[in-house]
Formats: sequence, structure tokens, C-alpha cells
Amino acid sequence: MEDAQENTAESGSSVQWSEEPAGLAKVPEVSLSEESEGCTRPLEAAPPKLCGYLSKFGGKGPIRGWKSRWFFFDERKCHLYYSRTAQDANPLDSIDLSSAVFDCKADAEEGTFEIKTPNRIITLKAATKQVMLYWLQQLQMKRWEFHNSLPAPPAAPDAALAGNGPALRLELEQEEEDQEALLCPVKTPTELVGVGAAWQPVHAKPSALQNISLKHLGTEIQNTMCSIRGNKQTQGAGHRPPGEDSPLSEETQREEQLSPPDPGTPGKDPANSQKPTPKSSLTASLIQKAKSQSNTFPLFSEGLMRNRTAQEKVLALEQQVLMLTKELKAQKELVKILHKALEAAQQEKRVSSAYLAAAQDKDRLELVRHKVRQIAELGRRVEALERERESLVQTASLREQEIQELQQHVQLLLDKNQAKQEVICKLSEKVTQDFMKAPEEADRDFLSQQEKMEHLKDDMEAYRTQNRFLNSEIHQVTKIWRKVAEKEKALLMKCAYLQAQNCRVESKYLAGLRRLQEALGVEAGECSELLRQLIQEALQWEASEASADSIVLSPGTVSEYDEYGFLTVPSYEVEDLRLLAKIQALEVHSHRLLAHEAVERPLRERWATLGELAPSAELKQLLRAGVPLEHRPRVWRWLIRLRVQRLQAPGCYQALLSQGQACKHPAARQIELDLNRTFPNNKHFTCPTSSFPDKLRRVLLAFSWQNPTIGYCQGLNRLAAIALLVLDEEESAFWCLVAIVETIMPADYYSKTLLASQVDQRVLQDLLLEKLPRLMAHLGQRRVDLSFITFNWFLVVFADSLISNILLQVWDAFLYEGIKVVFRYALAIFKYNEEALLRLQDSLEIYQYLHFFTKTICDSRKLMHIAFNDMNPFPMKQLRQLRAAHRERLEAELNELEQLKAEYLETRAAQGPSVSEGCPSEDEGEAEP
Repeated sequence: MEDAQENTAESGSSVQWSEEPAGLAKVPEVSLSEESEGCTRPLEAAPPKLCGYLSKFGGKGPIRGWKSRWFFFDERKCHLYYSRTAQDANPLDSIDLSSAVFDCKADAEEGTFEIKTPNRIITLKAATKQVMLYWLQQLQMKRWEFHNSLPAPPAAPDAALAGNGPALRLELEQEEEDQEALLCPVKTPTELVGVGAAWQPVHAKPSALQNISLKHLGTEIQNTMCSIRGNKQTQGAGHRPPGEDSPLSEETQREEQLSPPDPGTPGKDPANSQKPTPKSSLTASLIQKAKSQSNTFPLFSEGLMRNRTAQEKVLALEQQVLMLTKELKAQKELVKILHKALEAAQQEKRVSSAYLAAAQDKDRLELVRHKVRQIAELGRRVEALERERESLVQTASLREQEIQELQQHVQLLLDKNQAKQEVICKLSEKVTQDFMKAPEEADRDFLSQQEKMEHLKDDMEAYRTQNRFLNSEIHQVTKIWRKVAEKEKALLMKCAYLQAQNCRVESKYLAGLRRLQEALGVEAGECSELLRQLIQEALQWEASEASADSIVLSPGTVSEYDEYGFLTVPSYEVEDLRLLAKIQALEVHSHRLLAHEAVERPLRERWATLGELAPSAELKQLLRAGVPLEHRPRVWRWLIRLRVQRLQAPGCYQALLSQGQACKHPAARQIELDLNRTFPNNKHFTCPTSSFPDKLRRVLLAFSWQNPTIGYCQGLNRLAAIALLVLDEEESAFWCLVAIVETIMPADYYSKTLLASQVDQRVLQDLLLEKLPRLMAHLGQRRVDLSFITFNWFLVVFADSLISNILLQVWDAFLYEGIKVVFRYALAIFKYNEEALLRLQDSLEIYQYLHFFTKTICDSRKLMHIAFNDMNPFPMKQLRQLRAAHRERLEAELNELEQLKAEYLETRAAQGPSVSEGCPSEDEGEAEP
């Protein structure tokens, strides 16, 4: 709104100036006589003119910003006029200072001040702070002089001025002294203020169009044309001698001498009382205007123009060239705008000509329709713009509400600031009163303060001494604590070592008792009874539920169940097997105690610092070494998600369960039979109150509906049970089973023919021949078929073969690397027990050993080292080639077997009646008397 008011004021002011250019030009030079007197007097005696360049903040939209303007003060009207440059003939606008208020804010930019009138607020910026203070002080003085000046009487103005001159001068001097007492006069910056500032170079702007007032484009064009004509006349007059004046200048001087003085009074517009000027007066006015334009600055005196040096003229000409260049750019932009308007008019003309030149009404109708479509399109654009305007109006109203809220907040802050000022004033008064106290009281306070300071110094020194003592005490206690911690750690390691040794001694003791019992036989009755008693006492061990991670266990004791509910020492009916299980449990406990500090603790620290899981070589090595108990569920979920991310869908498991409730699956009966046979040595599946059997039933039924081609196969119950024990969630166990069957294992692994499983058994035979030739030769001589043992290994991934801690370590690597891990561990198991197998010579004894020899493996680190180091190289390419070759042979064998079966059935069908007639059945024979 302020810009609109400013633009309205600018348009009115420019018209007023254009109506009376002669009168306004007479402000600095009243008449020729005064001008001649001014030339004869010294230059220092001339009254200084308040004019100069300032930056004004204004404009709209993207061109809103600071614009350089030439400001000149009119003492008669108390108006501050401004134009774009000092050489312009017409001003852009004026500011009425008679009722204006000046403001200079401390938080604004340097040199910024405001002029507040009843209609608007004008923001200006001076080059320096000194220039700003000079302008503010001069404007205040001019405003005061205008309000306190006496009105001129209607008659004899010269006499009145002559009579009141001394009194007015005294009064002005008195007021100036009063103002100087209040505010020190600012030194006049001669280079930036006054007539000489017109020849200073104007500050460069980012673009020529930014400094142009587009609202008063007519005034800008008029000023530009006047400046161009004035420059041409100045260049033409510059070739004359310095003493000669142009005829136009002489004629103008004669017209000025003949013209009467201006009868206008200060504060009143002389255009209202001016009579119609004759033609000669109008000619004189035009000549005066041309003269002012030829001087390139309408408010300069000719004496100053003549006294300029050649360097100043060069600077002025350079400035004029710069100004003309900028104005030329602006004119070019204006010409572009006019060209666009002309093109639009020509387009309309062409359309009208086409309409008139159309031969038929059909063509004219088509042109009219085209225009109607254009009008409709423009109407839609107008509606869109109207909607945009309404939205902008709403936005503006919201902004106004925000502004009101901010103003209220500012008012609250001002009130708060006022309250703080009052508090500060009260405190200042109190401080003043305290300083005005009697000297004796001040001395007493000073002595008391000194005494308190002495006491505080003593206390501070005492606290320093105490702090030093406590620091030394803390240092000593820390050293003692560190020694105790190291000693405790050493004792714990020693205790673990002793416990391991005790377990080994106890296992050797039990093994010795067993060998002694076998050596004596049943002949020696007393010795046999004594050995039986010793064995029974050894088997009566304390069953405790202590954590396997804790190493503070009583010597020789082992937990009854491990972390996942498996029996540590299975309760076999045969006494020898129970004795072997106890020996194995002791050896496992011994290995765990010895590996706790050296292996397991660094492994846990590495897993704790691993952070976000991502496939890498480091993760592969960590998975091969085994995942700690606390990290295993998270790691397995990530591995399963990595496998089934393309198959997994939200709500899939629940939908399969709902399908199983609605319709009974054919495999449900077989699943019920296998539930009671799943891990009989695990408390989670044998306890009547456990929820694991129900979870396992739902997982297997859901998988049967998920994969109808397989449905259910024996062995899937143990795979799902392992997943349930680790993950403890039905859905996670279900997707783990899906990942194993459908992504890790080859196709047809769990089909009715078990084709892929048979192929892997033949591949294992080839790898055993390559990696362990001596063992395979020994077993070949005894005609031992390993597939009777190893087939179940591959089908359930060692779920029934290895002890729980080794089994889960195998699964850690299996879920990440795939079926290759099963081959590695199968070879490593035979390598681990190779020497024991080589010592056996009887095939029946070898088969008996193979049925339980996997349970005798206690050292998981040794088995892992054999699988991933001793069995290398183990390329997956070789594994695929062996699989492809054996699959082809096996399919050929199966086809041949099918053909033999078909032939046998045909032969049986052909011989069936004769056999039945000649040979009576067993039932018929029994029926005879």
C-alpha cells in the first residue's frame, strides 16, 4: 500500500512540476541581478544548498529494492523533491516535510533512516553514517525554519523583509544555538552532499532497468530526451571560446531581466495564482528550460559551471556517457515492449483482414469460431488467475493475521522491556543510594568483606589440600582395584582350567572303569560287582540348570539341559551308552571351559561391534565360527529374509493357516504321527504343557499348503523344530523352512522320489574318494555303504546326528552359504574319526560305530577347522558338474528300472490265470478238510 501511495504521489507531483518549471528553477537563482551578485561575491559566502544522492527503497515484486535518487530541498514549499539523476528536467515525486517525522533505527543498516508523513513512510539510505546524520539535522532545521518563518505581507514584501531581517536573523541564530546545545552540528560531507555531489559518479546498479521508475515511464522518457538534447547543445557550445555565450543564453538572460519577480508566497502553490502567460512569456519559459537542460543540471549556477576545470568536465562527460548508456538500455527494453504491443496489434489487424477478405461465410464462420475458442481459453485463464488471486487474498489475510499476532507479541515484548527498564531504574537508584551512604558505614562494609575474603581463602586452601589427598587416595584405590581385577581374572582362568582338567580326569576315570569291566568279564564276581558300584556312583551326577556361559560351576558337574532344551547326557537304557554319553558331556564341558576366554569372548566382542548386517567376507568368517547365543535369532531372521525376500508377502502365513482350518490337508495324519517322534531328548517337545508341538503342527500344515507338490516329507518336522527352538516364532520358523526347501536345497530334494537327495549321496562318494582315499579303500574292502548313514545327514542337515552346539554352528554357515556347507561338514566328520574307523576291521562293528560316532565329536573348533581349511579346495563349479553327471546316470537307471517293472507287470498279468488255476492259494488249502 505504501508503494501505491508513493506511486500516486509521484504521478501528481510530476504533473505539478511540469506545469511550473520556470518557477521551480527560480528557487536557487531568483533573478539575474541576484545571480550576478552571487558571482561577484566569494563562493564561501553563498548559502549551501541541501541536495545530494540518496538510496530510496521502493518498487514492486522482483524489482523491489534500493534505487539511487537525486534529492533537492525546496525552502519555499518545505518539500523534498527527488529525481533519478541530477540532470533530469522533471522530478519523480516530492515529500512534504511540513508535518513529517524523522526516525533513525539502531538495528537497521548503516546510513538508513525513515521519513514518516501522514500518508506514507519513505525509507532512505545514505552512503555513510555521517551523511545520514547531516541529512537528518538539516531536514530538522529546514522543517523548523519553515514553521517558524513569518508569513510575507501582501504589499511591499521587500520592505517587510528588510525591516524584519535582523530580528528574524537573531531569532534563527538563537534557535540554532539552542539546537547546537542539544545536538552537536555535523560536519558537512562536501563530497557527498551539495551541488558538487551532482558530478560524483553514481553507484552502479545490477541492471539499468532496476533504477528506472516504471510507474512514471513518461517522465523518464521526457527526462531522457531532454538530457539528450541538452548534451547535444552542450557539446555544440563547447567549441565556442570560454568568454562567448550562445545567443540562446543571451536571449534567456534578457528574458529573465524583463520578467517580473515571482509573487508567490512560501507554502502556497504559485500555479493557483498565476495568470495566463502570453506567447512571449511562454517562449521565455521554453528558452529558460533549454538553458537549464544545456547546463545538464537545472539547479547549478553559471559561475560554478564556468569555474570547473578540464578534469571535472571530463568526469562529468564520462558520467553523462554512463547515464546515457543505462538510459539507452532502458529505452531498448521499452522498445521491445512496444514491439510486442505492435505485433499484437498487427496480429489483430491480420485477423480482421482475413475475416474481411474471406470469400465465403463458411470461412468467416470458422474465423469467428477460432476467435471464440481463443476467447474461451482466455476466459479460462482469467478464471484461473481469479482463483489464484483469491488464494493470494486469503494468503494475504492469513499474513495480516500473523502480522497482528506478531504486533501483539511485539507489544508484549515492549511492555516487558518497559518493566525491565523500570526495574533497571530502581536498581540504579538503589546503587546510587548505596554509594551515597556514610563513609564510616562503607568502611565497615569494606572491612567485613575483606574478613570474609580471608576466611574464604582459608577455606579454599583447605579444600585444595583435601582434594589433593582424595586424588591420591583414589589413585591408590584404582591401582589396588586393577590388581585385584587382574588377580581375579587369573584365578577365574585357573579355575576354568582346573575344571576342564577335572572333567578330563573324570572322563578318563569313567573310560578306565568301562575298559576294566570289559576286560574282567563275568568270571570275577566280586570285582565285577565293585566296578558296577563305582560306575553307578559316577553316573549319579548333580543335575543343575546353570547357564552354559557361566564358568563358575562345581567341578565335575554338567547342566542337565543345554540352552535350547536338549539333554546334555541322554538317558540310554544300555549302561555302556549312558557311560559313553557321560564321558562325552564331560569332554564337551572341558572344551567349552578352555575356549571361553580364548575364543568365545573375542567372538562375542566382534559380534557386538558388527552393527548393521550386510553380505561381506568378514560376516562369512564370523558365521563359520558360530553366532553367539544372544545374536543368533537376529542373524537368522536377516539370513532368512535375504533368502525369501521375493517370496515373502505380508499376511501370507495367516492366510495359509486359515486355509488349513477350512479344509483338512491329506498330509495332516502323517504330520500328527511325526510330532511325537520329533526330538525325544528335548524338553520343549516332550513336556505335556509345552506350546512347541502346537506351533510345529501349524508350521508344517502351513508349509503343506504353501508347497502342494511336496506337501509333507519325513524330515521337514526336524528342520522346522530347529527353526522354532532358535527363533521362537511360528511365522519366522515357517519362512525358514521355505528358505531351506525352496531356495537353499536343489529341486526334487524332498519329492516322492528324493531324486536330488540320491544324487548328492553319489556326489559325496566321489568327494570322499578324492579327499579321504585311504578311508574309502578301507571301507570298500569291508563293503560298507555309507549312504545308509549319510542320507539322513543331508535330508535334515545333521539335526539327529551332532550335539546341539555343533549343530547350530553348522546351521549358521548353512543358511548363508547353502548346501556346500553340508558337504564340507560331512567330509570333516569322517576326517575327524578317520583313525578310529581305520582301527575297526569288522563290517558289523563299523556299522555299529557309524550309528553313534557323530555324538562323540566334542571339539567344535577342530571340526570347523577341518571343514573349512583341510577340505580345501572345494569349488562350487566342481560340485555342479558332479551333480549333473550323477543326475543323468540316476535318471537313466530309474528309467531302466521303470521299464523292467513294466515288463514284469505285463508278464505277471499274462501268467496270472494259469498260476491261479494250477496252484491253489493258502486260504483254499486251509479251507479243505
